[in-house]
Amino acid sequence: MAFGIGFSTLSRKLRFDCGHVLELLFFLFCLSHSVSGNIRYSIPEEMKKGSVIGNMAQDLGLDLTRLRSGRARIVTGESIQYTELKADKGILVVNERIDREQLCGDTAPCSFSFEVILENPMELHQITVEVTDINDHSPTFKKSNLKFEISESALTGARFSLASADDRDVGINGLREYFISENDNFVLRQNSNSDGKKYAEMVLQKPLDRETNSYLSLKLIAVDGGTPQRSGTVNIDITVLDVNDNAPVFNQSVYKATVMENAPRGTYITTVNASDADFGSNSIVTYSFSDLNSGIGDFFTIDGKNGKISVTGDIDFEKDKKFELRIDAIDQGGLTDSSKVIIEVTDVNDNAPSISVMSFTSPLSEDSPSGTTIGIINVKDIDSGENGQVNCRTEGNAHFKIKSNLRNYYTLITDTVLDRERVSEYNISVVATDSGLPPFSAKKVFNLKISDVNDNAPVFSQSIYNAFVTENNSPGVSVLTLRAKDPDENQNARISYILEETTVVGSPISSHISVNAESGVVHAVRSFDYEQIKQLVFVVRAQDGGSPPLSSNVTVKILIQDQNDNPPQVLYPVQTGGSVVAEMVPRSADVGYLVTKVVAVDVDSGQNAWLSYKLQKATDRALFEVGLQNGEIRTIRQVNDKDAVKQRLTVIVEDNGQPSRSATVIVNVAVADSFPEVLSEFTDLIHDKEYNDNLTFYLVLALAVVSFLFITCVVVIISVKIYRWRQSRIMYQSNLPVIPYYPPRYSDTLGTGTLQHVYNYEVCRTTDSRKSDCKFGRAGSQNVLIMDPSSTGTMQRIQSEKSILDEPDSPLEVCFTLILV
Repeated sequence: MAFGIGFSTLSRKLRFDCGHVLELLFFLFCLSHSVSGNIRYSIPEEMKKGSVIGNMAQDLGLDLTRLRSGRARIVTGESIQYTELKADKGILVVNERIDREQLCGDTAPCSFSFEVILENPMELHQITVEVTDINDHSPTFKKSNLKFEISESALTGARFSLASADDRDVGINGLREYFISENDNFVLRQNSNSDGKKYAEMVLQKPLDRETNSYLSLKLIAVDGGTPQRSGTVNIDITVLDVNDNAPVFNQSVYKATVMENAPRGTYITTVNASDADFGSNSIVTYSFSDLNSGIGDFFTIDGKNGKISVTGDIDFEKDKKFELRIDAIDQGGLTDSSKVIIEVTDVNDNAPSISVMSFTSPLSEDSPSGTTIGIINVKDIDSGENGQVNCRTEGNAHFKIKSNLRNYYTLITDTVLDRERVSEYNISVVATDSGLPPFSAKKVFNLKISDVNDNAPVFSQSIYNAFVTENNSPGVSVLTLRAKDPDENQNARISYILEETTVVGSPISSHISVNAESGVVHAVRSFDYEQIKQLVFVVRAQDGGSPPLSSNVTVKILIQDQNDNPPQVLYPVQTGGSVVAEMVPRSADVGYLVTKVVAVDVDSGQNAWLSYKLQKATDRALFEVGLQNGEIRTIRQVNDKDAVKQRLTVIVEDNGQPSRSATVIVNVAVADSFPEVLSEFTDLIHDKEYNDNLTFYLVLALAVVSFLFITCVVVIISVKIYRWRQSRIMYQSNLPVIPYYPPRYSDTLGTGTLQHVYNYEVCRTTDSRKSDCKFGRAGSQNVLIMDPSSTGTMQRIQSEKSILDEPDSPLEVCFTLILV
């Protein structure tokens, strides 16, 4: 039921004539085009729960799919939600009993409003429901009897205020008029206050005569305008007094005063004054409120003696902005006069704004752009004027701001790009402050968490890593640990270390180095040799677990440190096996004569390659010396005729490593003046050398022959084994008699000679053929084939001991087994 339909219902209720209807239709048509998204419905009070108010989806032009996808919901600031939205049908229904009198009191027209919010995108529609009155209350009087004491001298036209009836209904269903029972003395006069509320007065139209009738009993009837009509009755008891013929008279017909909201009890407002021309007790005037049904006594009190009006209750501008009091002045004779006091309530700023959260999004992704909506809030202040004007802002946080979209609605948005690595959580304080004096404010703190995105690559703690490892290291040793940090969190911060493939000395880097993917520990895969590789330079990539993954590289340089693992090598004099080289020293050589120079090198580096030369052995130590640093051999005395011609010097060359390594070189020196003399001395040495060379040749030749025989025997043995196996298969599968076969030199007994026919030799070879050795082993086992003549076609094989041919020695042994038959 849209705005126009709601109006039609209202027009029928109020029974407007045709001209008024056309004017109101034109006004509402203009209003509906100026307020977008507002709908107004009209329903009677006391509708049953579940009753349909209207088809909101149709009136707003929305389909049901939009209502469901936008999560349409009703937002109201009241504690009672009178309506319910059926999103599946798009209709509004009554959710709670609606009592117009409880909801609005005397206010007409009565309505309540709420908002319907839709998301994605956000839409806000204001719905107003007008509640029309039904005649469900009768007029009532606060008292059951009204008592009056009226002097018989009361003049014609004297007025007597009557208590007003209270009808909680409004409009046509409210109090319409009063009736008084028929009598000869009084008529009823009806009046209305400025707010339209009716009250009645009795007017004396015929003087009273106490002697004729001292007591009158009348009835005051209050009637409303509803259908069916309802009424209320109160009894009027009148006692006629004697002789007081002057009524009190107020000096003002209307009194005006103001009072501040929340004024304390006892606050003075104003004083009313009435005078009575009578004398004595008849001139004493008493003041009172004439209408107690209005509840005035809950807020104000009047001193009956002096007419002073003061505050006695809590005055709230938001509930009552103005009070109208009717004051009666009564003298001792029962004569009265009445006056009106209008009290205006002045608003004070006594209410702080209230902040209601409509929606709030947390956590928020850190890559959200500036201007992203975080939440929607509603801010209200029930004060009026400047006291109700609210300013909303964020407090102490430059990353967020408040934006006002609709009246009383604000949007909390981001003002900059967020970075979780700098700040992972925000406490956003939203402050709403009114414009009153002093101002009141309300504060709401929003806890916003920032969710992570993979926007940071891992970062190494160093731009270049340097490490040292000593050569001849154990494979698998830990060299260093790489550390990278990623300021992201969870999976985005999980780092894997990857070795970038490259080539070092013709082989991939992975054959030298490995990197633990989880811990970043760099291990040596092999043992390094400083003489081959002096340093390893490679790249390691640190990659996080985000999607897509981010990575960074670092250069790692591993320096190989030298060890003293190489002995010195003598370059001169050259040690040859076929000839003897001798240095000649003339017998006329002086002291310090340079005989020769021993030249040696060490492939190690540093102090491991510092060489020193010492004379270890010499034919005549008193004749020669060796330079410690340069290896020069010089004479240390004058050569004489007694010195032997053949001098043999043994020089040891040592490096400076720890422990030191050395090499030995033999230097032959001939002390002679001519070559023939030298030749005769060194002839024996040449023969000895030739003998040693011949011995080496024969040893190598013998080793070659033995190897050939060993290979030949292995081939023969394998052939015999295969043949025996085939023969045994034929014998087991045939019924023919078996004739045992004995290989040549194979004994059918355990042997009769001093040695068995089969011998086991082990020939051990080394890298130096001159140091080969041969040793005897145990005799080989024998296999005997025995024929049992009692069994047909059956051969039994008795193996006395496992043959060495069946199970040769382990292939890991260095020695070879040679079987000679």
